[in-house]
Amino acid sequence: MNKEDRRYAAYVQILREELVPAMGCTEPIAIAYAGAKAREVLGNLPDRVDIGVSDNIVKNVKSVVVPNTNGMKGIEASVVSGIVAGKAEKILEVISEVSEKQKEDMKKFKKDVPVNVSVLDNDIVFDIIVTLYYRDESVKVRISDYHTNIVYVEKNGEVLVDLENADQESVNDECLEENGLMDKRLLNVKDIIDFADSCEIDDVRKVLDMQIYYNTQISEEGILGDYGANIGSTYFKYYGNDVRNRAIAKAAAGSDARMSGCELPVIINSGSGNQGITVSIPVIEYAKELSVSKETLYRALVISNLIAVHLKTGIGRLSAYCGAVSAGCAAGCGIAYLQGGGYDEIAHTLVNSLAIVSGIICDGAKPSCAAKIASSVEAGIVGYHMYKNGQEFKSGDGIVTKGVEATIKNVGRLGREGMRQTDKEIVKMMLEGKAECL
Repeated sequence: MNKEDRRYAAYVQILREELVPAMGCTEPIAIAYAGAKAREVLGNLPDRVDIGVSDNIVKNVKSVVVPNTNGMKGIEASVVSGIVAGKAEKILEVISEVSEKQKEDMKKFKKDVPVNVSVLDNDIVFDIIVTLYYRDESVKVRISDYHTNIVYVEKNGEVLVDLENADQESVNDECLEENGLMDKRLLNVKDIIDFADSCEIDDVRKVLDMQIYYNTQISEEGILGDYGANIGSTYFKYYGNDVRNRAIAKAAAGSDARMSGCELPVIINSGSGNQGITVSIPVIEYAKELSVSKETLYRALVISNLIAVHLKTGIGRLSAYCGAVSAGCAAGCGIAYLQGGGYDEIAHTLVNSLAIVSGIICDGAKPSCAAKIASSVEAGIVGYHMYKNGQEFKSGDGIVTKGVEATIKNVGRLGREGMRQTDKEIVKMMLEGKAECL
């Protein structure tokens, strides 16, 4: 792909937008970010807090430990952490610097200050509205569509930011979506491989170096520590130490740590730390085993990261379709590339692996995510080995249809449309008798 091609700059920008650091599960952290921003605008600790969230935010916040809170879980804990100790300028690392005193202050604030949590009755999948009150003053902050997208800020009735009603004609770059992000619909497997083969490494080095460093650290911590259900260390105990098992176990271990409050940051993918870990750690492990050059590793990570984003574009950031599936299957594509694979190997790997695990549901962020990651990475590897063995799932086998892009389109339709009612039922199940976890 020529550097003057508009797709080249778009693909570089997509990597820079999607591969960013975050500490803690990103939905609780988005709530903390909204709380920190609202407190910053208010200028005081509030004496009352209202927070409204969409169903999918409930699903992804209820069961996960918020880091730097001494083990607190849920929506209240998330917003309180941002209000009391958050630094809004650090965005998804908003509560990465918290003192022991602030942790105690959180507990006291949560006990003393009314925090009213409600579920928003609208069709927006990703929606957070935080309103803080102090005496006769108030501030409202809304984050919508994705984790850092502050679309509305109001103080004492005066509108300070309003992107909800912004004039979209001002977005005149045809490569941009309405929310100002690069249009992911420009992605396709053939062009992703072309870009990975031809891109100047200096254009992608910084984000990929951060991904390698951060995600390897939390993976190692997950192996060494006692987190969640310890899926990663269970794989090592019972399935050995070959490269295939290391790729599976270390990806799962990163999620073990992350879902249980580990205070190490990760580089996310498609708004998710679990997906960022899953899309990178297996590729890194195979690169070590194969003794490939650092440049080859970079190019393989370009493949895995962009294919994961491509898969998620049709599904949406949050749905009943488990995001680990997209990331694990994309990791299989990166592994295929490391072993000399081109378009045929990567396309078949992707279709084969999607056919295996596309039925895994997302029932929120929690320790079992690590096991879903393990299954998805395994599917990615099996998908590649099927191709090497001359085997494939063929058009007409379930959701598989002719051509990799057509199959990706089917997966997007399944995740966004077909599983919409499934998503609602999952949230209902999670909320029944569980209001104390909000």
